[in-house]
Amino acid sequence: MKKKKVLRGFMALSLSATILAACSNDKASSDGKSSGGTTKDGKVQLTALITKHPLTQDLKKMKWLEDVEKRAGVDIKWQEVTADWDQKKGALLASGDVPDLIIGPNAITDADFVQYNGLFEDLSDDIDKLPNVEKMFEAKPETKGIATQLDGKIYGLPKYQRFWPATATRQFINQKWLDNLGLKAPTNWDELYNVLVAFKEKDANGNGDPNDEIPMDFSPTGTGGFGFFQPTVLLGSTGITIGESSGQGYFVENGKVKNFLTDERYKDLVKFLNKCYKAGLISKEVFTQDYTKYQSVARGNGDVAKVGYTFGWELTDRFGNTLAPQYTPLAPLKQSTDSNAKLSWAYDYNSLNYGSNMITLSAQSKNKDAALKFINELYDPKVSMQVLFGSLGTNIADNGDGSYKVLPPTDSKMDPGTWKWTSTWADNGPMYIADDLKLQLGTDMQSVGKQTEPLMNALNAVDKDKDLYPGMFIKYSKEDNSKMALNNTNLMNLAMPKYSQWITKGGIDKDWDAYVKNVEKTGLPENLKIMQKYYDDYKKSQK
Repeated sequence: MKKKKVLRGFMALSLSATILAACSNDKASSDGKSSGGTTKDGKVQLTALITKHPLTQDLKKMKWLEDVEKRAGVDIKWQEVTADWDQKKGALLASGDVPDLIIGPNAITDADFVQYNGLFEDLSDDIDKLPNVEKMFEAKPETKGIATQLDGKIYGLPKYQRFWPATATRQFINQKWLDNLGLKAPTNWDELYNVLVAFKEKDANGNGDPNDEIPMDFSPTGTGGFGFFQPTVLLGSTGITIGESSGQGYFVENGKVKNFLTDERYKDLVKFLNKCYKAGLISKEVFTQDYTKYQSVARGNGDVAKVGYTFGWELTDRFGNTLAPQYTPLAPLKQSTDSNAKLSWAYDYNSLNYGSNMITLSAQSKNKDAALKFINELYDPKVSMQVLFGSLGTNIADNGDGSYKVLPPTDSKMDPGTWKWTSTWADNGPMYIADDLKLQLGTDMQSVGKQTEPLMNALNAVDKDKDLYPGMFIKYSKEDNSKMALNNTNLMNLAMPKYSQWITKGGIDKDWDAYVKNVEKTGLPENLKIMQKYYDDYKKSQK
């Protein structure tokens, strides 16, 4: 979604965790390690670290969180991390001294559990102390599968948030600009290129300045892989269906596990993007801006838009309330007029509605029972909806009949998506949104469905049995996890710098053969073999 960061593999992430991390100062207590003792008023002291979006306000301002801590009888010293978690995590885990709780989408991965064996508490024998988690496991057995390692242990708890559609990313184009220039919406890459050239050269926004338009922009790309709102969705033009594990290039085609980073179709996409960049059609800051800048630029200045074609979650979320009416969602583009490739699009349902390792407990925690009480509170569906949308009263109305309604922002100038991410943990929090919870969604979530309609033919055509890797539901052995993690690190260290280099400076044709040979040396063939085995075994288990 909007700011996710990343998720398992795909998010590299996340969303981001997501999501799509932006640079900002972290707030941390000076003693953010495993805590102990009690406060003067008898509350148990805990420490916790959360990976959150930069927009998200200070946790001390969240009424729902204050109430949860009070009910659990705890006082938590929070460390709030908004950027560079991958780098910070390595030093933290290597120290062997971690906070009582670590929260965030796959903030601690299955591979971390293997590498830092014994650092995190096995919760499999504590489920009786987590009745709300137990209810989630019973109602949604797949969530227990997401949480449980092959040896039956549970180190990280998942989430289920229910309401999200089949894809996170939509492509938007400024319809007003098209109308101003007498142009039709593009249907393939060549037409898109021509439209972007017109946007650049013909004062598309009509403000008298022919040089202030940004024809194309996409979200920041992390060093650990691809995320939402990036042009990798255009691989669907070539027949490739990316999904939850595609942050590091993996995808499935007709039952065979592949990686697009060595696929000729990926090469075609990068060449197209380089053509656009060389012509000045892509933002010059596309690889240096953070996510907050990416959002703000698209919101223009007053009613003057700056960006012509881009990717996002929802119109008001991407462009703000003032500019959103200028834009329209686009259907998937063909690669060329005569292309006969089956059109596809990013399929993200599992990674949007479920999440891995959303919260972990330190094995060193001196107040395990208190920490479990706090965790259990988060998975109460009534609390979980506040984790996702904000506090009762300000963000959610209690209708008094057992039903609830997400309220519009108190600031009429703010869009609902930004309001959510500003007010609470949003998609980055552990939660269980029960299927029987009666909650009327906000206008942004109601409009997402309509804005997804142009993509539905492609999404409905995705062969969910043969063209999706169910990474969310597959657990690897410790040995395989370690191998894959090391190989993927090597792969990303090679592939991601090349991606940005080839788009901004070109040279992919000259470099390609040597690059592919070097990719083979990163351990990718071994990973593909491992993933194929697990994929085949998973498919057999589902029959």
